[in-house]
Amino acid sequence: MADGLATSFTITLPAWLGALLPDLPSHLATPEEQMALVHRLADRNWREGNGGPFAAIVVDAATGELVSVGVNVVLASGVSSGHAEVTALGLAQARLGTWDLGAHRNLALVVNWRPCVQCYGATMWSGVTRLVVAGDGPELERLTHFDEGPMVADWAAQFEARGISVVQDVLRDEALAVFRAYGESDATVYNARGQGALERD
Repeated sequence: MADGLATSFTITLPAWLGALLPDLPSHLATPEEQMALVHRLADRNWREGNGGPFAAIVVDAATGELVSVGVNVVLASGVSSGHAEVTALGLAQARLGTWDLGAHRNLALVVNWRPCVQCYGATMWSGVTRLVVAGDGPELERLTHFDEGPMVADWAAQFEARGISVVQDVLRDEALAVFRAYGESDATVYNARGQGALERD
């Protein structure tokens, strides 16, 4: 029998964010309000050393109710899949007790850039019916030096074909400002372009 094999792993919100949760608004009425929170969390996350400058939230698409919050915890957890989208989606599923976030209500994932290759699949299979992103394009990789992976050119159309509406360019400039600050810092880039691959958001 193999000895010493791990039987579980955990992705947990960092302590600073856990302490902040009681002070977050219960509802965020507009995509701009939702994205402003995402940018605030993303900027603090990398400064706290938890992972990359990425955050995501799950909200009720109709009411704006905040269902879950996630940030990138790759460095803090040592788990390469601990991206902001995966964290937010998993916490929403845990809270609602279902793997299918679209089973009983229309939920939206709000994230500060187009998902990477990993989070593309995670978002597609999560059950959310709406994806709101700050932007799409090469700026993220250029500013942060992350490798986002081989994304398909028609990524948004693929979501739409599966009943997931896509809203783009919500507070785009604010996203780029966070990425620029990160890229100009001495923060660890754990999946740098040309470095092999470990991960991103």
